[in-house]
Amino acid sequence: MCGITGILAFNEIGQSDISNLEKATQALAHRGPDHEGIYSSNLIGLGHRRLSIIDTSSNANQPFEILNGRYAIVFNGEIFNYKSLRKDLISKGIEFKTESDTEVLLHLFANEGKDCLNKLNGFFAFAVYDSFEKSLFIARDRLGIKPLLYYHDESKIVFGSEMNAILAYNIEKEIDKEALNYYLQLNYTPAPLTMTKGVKKLEPGHYMTVKNGEISLTKYYDVPNYDPIDSTVDYQTAQNKLKELLEKSVERRMIADVPLGCFLSGGIDSSVITSIASSQTKSLKTFSIGFEDNQFFDETQYAELVARKFKTDHTTFKLSNEEITNHLADIVDHIDEPFADSSAIPVYLLSKKTRQQVTVALSGDGADEIFSGYNKHAAWWKMENNWKFKTLVSLMNPAAQLLPKSRSGAISNAARQVVRFAKAMNMSPKDRYWFLASFATQLQANQLLKFSFNDDIQRNSWMEPMTNAKNINNLLRLDTKFVLPNDMLKKVDLMSMANSLEVRVPFLDHELVDFVFRLPEEMKINGSFRKRILQDTYRSILPSELYNRPKKGFEIPLLDWLKTSLKNELNENLFDKEKIESQDIFNWHEIERLKKQLYSRNPEDSHARIWGLYIFQKWHSKHL
Repeated sequence: MCGITGILAFNEIGQSDISNLEKATQALAHRGPDHEGIYSSNLIGLGHRRLSIIDTSSNANQPFEILNGRYAIVFNGEIFNYKSLRKDLISKGIEFKTESDTEVLLHLFANEGKDCLNKLNGFFAFAVYDSFEKSLFIARDRLGIKPLLYYHDESKIVFGSEMNAILAYNIEKEIDKEALNYYLQLNYTPAPLTMTKGVKKLEPGHYMTVKNGEISLTKYYDVPNYDPIDSTVDYQTAQNKLKELLEKSVERRMIADVPLGCFLSGGIDSSVITSIASSQTKSLKTFSIGFEDNQFFDETQYAELVARKFKTDHTTFKLSNEEITNHLADIVDHIDEPFADSSAIPVYLLSKKTRQQVTVALSGDGADEIFSGYNKHAAWWKMENNWKFKTLVSLMNPAAQLLPKSRSGAISNAARQVVRFAKAMNMSPKDRYWFLASFATQLQANQLLKFSFNDDIQRNSWMEPMTNAKNINNLLRLDTKFVLPNDMLKKVDLMSMANSLEVRVPFLDHELVDFVFRLPEEMKINGSFRKRILQDTYRSILPSELYNRPKKGFEIPLLDWLKTSLKNELNENLFDKEKIESQDIFNWHEIERLKKQLYSRNPEDSHARIWGLYIFQKWHSKHL
């Protein structure tokens, strides 16, 4: 796991920007504290910050070159099947100088070009420069686990693992209004957009070729859409295959030349990963995080239950409001573009504390998206298959409208969900999906902004897979393509790499993902269970208490924090009329209305929207 950046100049003007390469590389120092490497030759410059995981010797430092310097690579990630690939290459007469996966990847590319991507099992973003062809090849892994951003104009193309590296090349800094519009609805910016105009994200499963100033983008992988699905598959056989693939995935991700551990929340997903990993190593280290000042959000007792079951070396970290406040500046500083998933806060602190003991951690991310684990999945299934649910929601809606609605209590959260589901039931599949993914509507975003935005071309492109409301696999496929890389995986990458911690995600092995999307939806969800096949496969292994508790997700007491320990931060950065009006982006009266709602007895999702605005303000102050 590392940080990469680079520049390919198209002319003398672009060539002068290569002088910024070292600054761009240093901007990624937190991603790779073990070594800094620079490669520069005529029109090309490559920069690398290394976090040593496999073959920690200096021989494997990057940028890495082969064939007398014809090919040079900068690579962020891990190739888990590199040993078998290396063996195949050796059989073809290729000699190796290191034990690293980097050298294997570069030789594989030199031999097979873009087709090498289909052989890789891992997560990655890498760039290869061919000095003979004067060409640049850039690729991102299938599911978007590792990030890659780029910018180009008539004189150059630059790329990097984070926005800070791109901005180091002194590109023009201007807000992308389309990105801001979607950010105000979702609290994140979906690919290919970024908040900086002209900077794009390379989308998951894509590669880019650059030659003679021409740039082409190609999709080499998409989340599979098997239609029709083979409904004759036997459930027990499917469970056996799932167990085989998942255990193989965990085994692959245990490869490391540094200490390795596992995040353990106490939910089904991380508990499954812990159960498998603990059987493959002695004294597995596991880590969980809880909230000292808010027991409603604290689930560490379940994590400790799992840790005892599998005899792991477990550490529980308890966060206080004071500790959150003390680390807030560091957390926000590592957000390279506005990103307001508030669970980034505990992920950052969990990563920071975990890094004191290990360099690599396994996590359960991705299971909710591919197996159907969210509350919205259950509600969607019931909207399409259970008339009693629709009737009950309709009957409860008038009363729920009168109750306080927020995420900070069982009753208030239930009221919030009833109202949302009542609105969603009669929407088209695309509108329903967008509504359930959002904190604000297009109208509410327009009311906040000094400009209005009504172009739905990009949104319609994102929502294209959501055509059949009754097909839950369509819903899961879109979550895996849209929410997973843009929100969940970005959060984990940003917050873990801010602390030089590599996080691996066994549920997102592409062989496992392809298998799960072949399964009929009834194996994943029905009227009683979400993640049905995953839960049933490991039911005899996991503690029974895990099956008799409601799903909360990795939520935090954000509403309470904003009204107490973070109140001064909001007043200074957001609730300042003079600052907002001089900025000339947002309408002050709408921000004032959100402030009143935050402190009312019916806050609804105002805290999430205010958090999004606060994060934007901090980013804007730093970069613009």
